[in-house]
Amino acid sequence: MKKILVITLLGISFFGYSQSKKTNNEIVIKPKAAFVAELLSKMTLDEKIGQLNLPTAGDITTGEAKSSNVAKKVAAGQVGSLFNLGSVTKIKEFQRIAVEQSRMKIPLLFGMDVIHGYRTTFPIPLGLSCTWDMALIERSARIAAQEASADGLNWTFSPMVDISRDPRWGRVSEGSGEDPYLGSQVARAMVKGYQGDDLSKNNTILSCIKHFALYGAVEAGRDYNTVDMSKVRMYNDYFPPYKAGIDAGAGTVMASFNEIDGVPASGNKWLLTDVLRNQWGFKGFVVSDYTGINEMVEHGVGDLQTVSALSLNAGLEMDMVGEGFLTTLKKSLQEGKVTQQQIDTAVTLILNAKYDLGLFQDPYKYCDEARSKTEVYTQSNRNEARKIAAQSLVLLKNDAAISGKVGEGILPLKKSGTIAVIGPLGNSNENMAGTWSVASKQENSISLLTGIKAAVGNNAKVLYAKGSNLDDDAALEEKATMFGKTLHRDTRTKTELIAEALKIARQSDVIVAALGESAEFSGECSSRTNLEIPQAQKELLQELLKTGKPVVLVLFNGRPLVLNQEKETVPAILDVWFPGSEAGLAIADVLFGDENPSGKLTATFPRSVGQIPIYYASKNTGRPLGNKEGKFEKFRSNYIDERNEPLFPFGFGLSYTTFEYSNVKTSATKITFDEKLKVSVDIKNTGNYDGKEVVQLYIRDLVGSITRPIKELKGFQKIALKKGETKTATFEISLEDLKFYNADLKYIAEAGTFEVFIGKDAQTTNKTSFELVN
Repeated sequence: MKKILVITLLGISFFGYSQSKKTNNEIVIKPKAAFVAELLSKMTLDEKIGQLNLPTAGDITTGEAKSSNVAKKVAAGQVGSLFNLGSVTKIKEFQRIAVEQSRMKIPLLFGMDVIHGYRTTFPIPLGLSCTWDMALIERSARIAAQEASADGLNWTFSPMVDISRDPRWGRVSEGSGEDPYLGSQVARAMVKGYQGDDLSKNNTILSCIKHFALYGAVEAGRDYNTVDMSKVRMYNDYFPPYKAGIDAGAGTVMASFNEIDGVPASGNKWLLTDVLRNQWGFKGFVVSDYTGINEMVEHGVGDLQTVSALSLNAGLEMDMVGEGFLTTLKKSLQEGKVTQQQIDTAVTLILNAKYDLGLFQDPYKYCDEARSKTEVYTQSNRNEARKIAAQSLVLLKNDAAISGKVGEGILPLKKSGTIAVIGPLGNSNENMAGTWSVASKQENSISLLTGIKAAVGNNAKVLYAKGSNLDDDAALEEKATMFGKTLHRDTRTKTELIAEALKIARQSDVIVAALGESAEFSGECSSRTNLEIPQAQKELLQELLKTGKPVVLVLFNGRPLVLNQEKETVPAILDVWFPGSEAGLAIADVLFGDENPSGKLTATFPRSVGQIPIYYASKNTGRPLGNKEGKFEKFRSNYIDERNEPLFPFGFGLSYTTFEYSNVKTSATKITFDEKLKVSVDIKNTGNYDGKEVVQLYIRDLVGSITRPIKELKGFQKIALKKGETKTATFEISLEDLKFYNADLKYIAEAGTFEVFIGKDAQTTNKTSFELVN
């Protein structure tokens, strides 16, 4: 059906393009294809190239390039979109310049890195994924879109769907972990949350699938580094979340910084045209990452004119910040290095997006100051953020206290007695939102200390000491506390800081140790080679343990960490990631049992950096260690100095209650290619609390034309069980769940025997089997 847009006359026409007719004080705009084609026909070459230019107008920037004289360029028709303006007043002014002062009066797109919330901030994406709750994840994106659109924005550079199996890479914090199946579910939920079911509504925004492609597999975990992998691995392990986001209707895609098959992604025609458009049918536009086109010069591909032409030829339509398109495409056209059709196609795709957003209908539709005042950082949104954050926390350990009853863990805590909150992250509201929280009002975030005090009220005494700095190295701490996320470095000596901590620890009944990474210890350009808690904090923790008081480690982190010592010595460990603007309240909800932890890991925790990359869906070698984990065997695939298995496996997470799995069964032992199989399992809550369990289903293809993973996640359900209650979880397996890309990159299923595992994490041994027959 052709779409007709109607705009109400405001007394004057803002637009340099024509409308079809006037009826009852309304202007009827032509259907999109005709409207955009007519508009394009009236544009000069300079104006067309201007639509491909995306400078920044804000003061929140990454990289080294800076734009200047932006307003003049907008008026001259040299800008198609702007980003990093977080103010409806400023956005309205720039839009006014575009639609009133430029010759063609084409409205602008306004984007921002709305990664895990806008003013109301949700857990970092890695933490969000640990909820395993797609409805909650979609809800977080819906609230983010609601708030961002109320402040004038109509485009987010999110979701980041890069699969990563290397926690040295700091940007693992921005993604959903190591698994392509789970990552695909999250990608769909986020796109749906941002874009809703109608982009022309004023509370929906364009999403952007990034970083296309393979960015999470950079060598050595070092940001912006080289990626090199087989196409079989690309299609089976890394491409699925990108494709899921495209299939969900994402309006834009961002190219990655890395190279693929020796060609940087921003200029890779196979990636941006053959795969993205021809194979997957993407209809939106592709934007570079920050100066991504210019950076191809450093890759050694050519000068700015050459790489700009390479990008346009490859299928990239918008240049973020670098202005290579703006300054070189005209010359490249004259020299025959690009064609007029390529420029026109790129402009058409960008104008299509503006049409779909309704900006030609009303360029100021996102510039309602009343919405900005009433729909941003509301108490309702903050309540949702608190609830979602509590679901993201992962309980890694919960042993009995020294004086406690056998079988009972330290957690949940009682709201009585004296509680010591100790650690550099205990009273640090600036760090609670985590990395890439560019719109967050950091000073408004709730610290752990504040949250615990609010939870206990007058029923308990709460003491606090910093105990240590983030790290003994002041220079390292400065690198890890950028963008205003300070930890207010303490100038006292290590001995003085620990002495103060021990003084209040001895006065307390329980110690809550708030340790780990700061917000910017992970994120972009925050790669690490040492994944342990910084030594200054480890020393503090060991001193606290020596007091004999029960210790709960509240772990702040943006990546899997190496926690061997902590797992051995600390009774309880609660991984809270960076929970967002309501962090302290959400953590307190879980610590005191108002919420039962139900988060599950979406990335494997290694025992040693030397194990990396480590992930559950690995393949067997010809000499597997098999079931002899923990025992070294010569001429088998193992280490001399370390075990093979992880510290905490994918899917792991404890509860205050316990769950028992039984009665795994299938509806048949054989199915044909056009049949479906039902697999069920009984789960019983055998503990003393109501709780939620993430039931996980894995499949193993025992024999294939290419080697297949030991296990692959193919389904999950998060179910609520009351104390003593039993429920049956049922999964349906179809042919699609058994397909993979073979050596010829054909997406097929092969007849044979499959094992099905159902349990609480990727190491489950609860299994049955079935046969797929022709």
